[in-house]
Order: sequence, then C-alpha cells, then structure tokens
Amino acid sequence: MNTPQISIGSWAFSFGPFAKDPWPFDKVIKYAADAGYDGIELNGFRPHPHHDDYDTPSKCAELKKKIEGLGLGISGHAPDLTEVPPALVETGDYLKTVRKCLFVCEQFGVETMRVDTVSPPDELPKDEYEKRFARLAKNWRAAAEEAAKAGVLVVWEFEPGFWLSKPSEVKRIAEAVGSDNFKLLFDTSHAYMGAVVGARQTGEKETLPGGVAEYAKFLGDAIGHLHLIDSDGTLHDDETSTHTPFGEGHIDFKAALSPIKSLVGGMKWWCADYCFCAETETAAKDGVTFLKNLVKEMT
Repeated sequence: MNTPQISIGSWAFSFGPFAKDPWPFDKVIKYAADAGYDGIELNGFRPHPHHDDYDTPSKCAELKKKIEGLGLGISGHAPDLTEVPPALVETGDYLKTVRKCLFVCEQFGVETMRVDTVSPPDELPKDEYEKRFARLAKNWRAAAEEAAKAGVLVVWEFEPGFWLSKPSEVKRIAEAVGSDNFKLLFDTSHAYMGAVVGARQTGEKETLPGGVAEYAKFLGDAIGHLHLIDSDGTLHDDETSTHTPFGEGHIDFKAALSPIKSLVGGMKWWCADYCFCAETETAAKDGVTFLKNLVKEMT
C-alpha cells in the first residue's frame, strides 16, 4: 500500500490575497521544496502553467525538469476551464479545451485532473436544473472517457462557490456520470461548509449531523483525490470556503478521515490547499509537519 506524499497547490500563491501580486511559479516550487513538501499541484490559471502557454513538449519538458530538479513530484493539475462551463456548453466545445489540459497532464506525467462546474450556485427552475444536470453528466462522462486514454483520472471539486454542493447532489452527479474514471475531490474545508454550514445552498439546506466524517462516509469509494485544510465556518468574500490554517478551525481531521481511512491511506498524494489564505507563506510550513503526522495516523 502507498504511503501518501504531501503536495501543496500552487494556486495558494496566486488567488485571493496574492491576486494583485501573484508569486511566479518558479518561486512557488522553490518555496514548496524548502518547506519540505514532496510535490506541487499545478495551478493551470495564469500566471502559472496555463494549457495555452504549455502547448508543446519542449515547453513542458523544460518546466518539468525544474520541478523535478527541486526533488518535487506533481500530484495533479487544476486547469483553467472557466470558458467552458460544462453544464452550459456543447460536448465538442468542452472536449476541445479538455484535450489541451490533458496534453499538459501527459507531458508532466500527471495522473489526476481537477474539474468544477464553473457556474455560480444560482437557484434554477426545475426543468432548467434537470437540463443542465443532464448536460453536465454527459460532458463529464465524455471528459472521463477522453482522460482515460491518457491515463488521467478526472476529479470534481465540489464547493459552495459553484453550482451543486449539497451532499445528495454531489453523490447524484457522480452516479449520473457513471464512469470509473470520474471521481470526487474531497476538500475538507468545502466538506465542512457543505455538511455543517450548508453554505450557499439553494432552497432547503441540506446538512449532515455527523459533519465532515459523515460526508466522507456518505461519498465513500466515489472519492478519488484529497485536499486538506481547516475551516472556521465562514466564506471568503461571501463566495467560497475560507481555507483556515490547520488547528485554527473546527475540523477534527483524524475523526473526519477515519471513515475512509483505508481509502485515503492508500492514496499516492494528499494536497494541502491554502487557497485564499493570507497566512500561507508561514502557515504552509507548519502544515507539512501536521499532515505528515496525520498520514502516520491514517496508514
């Protein structure tokens, strides 16, 4: 069985508090190596490696060499798919962009690619909801089939900032896609905001008495990737989950992961997600020790 390695998402240094002065990607990977991370998770939003900028083998090889030269692996790719909301666009248009992102994955040897619904969590009439739901399932199924050819797993990160975040909706879309190559990305902060707070859910709120642990058990084997960070129960800019440094929020991580211990304990990577956290530069260094101790408890 694998012992999970720990990566950090490079987007932590380009979104939110860092948006006005994002760190260059070279600075991020140097920080990750110096802090003791085993790897990096690629942010595909500029100024980090965007699929239209890394569109040749030579460009990708040069950057991959830099990353590996620092002793880092690559745990996944989170590409910029904002121009093709999967519940709203035709399958051909979605796959055109997905293929560009898969090229990046193949060139960097990345085995996991993150997607989201892109669309905001607006309340929709039932007929429009079902129409979009069906198109979303169709497009993600097609993306999963395309990704399988490249040896890449597609994982959906559900969160309050985007459409579909109720536990029942999350499970329903995973079942509707119905592909072994499509899994869920379980972000502990997003899970807390969904299961405990019911943040930005439309209509009647849907929470779970057992919180994050119950959510993990509810989704079970549908989980294919893990993002770890704490939650203080608030939203960042009233949009999506605040990512709070470990120990400063409400999540009991050992309890939260125990229901899926055998699953997450065998994963190749766990990713620390400090998105929108102003204290990332200092907090993420302490996070390495926290997560490596947690790995020991889960394996």
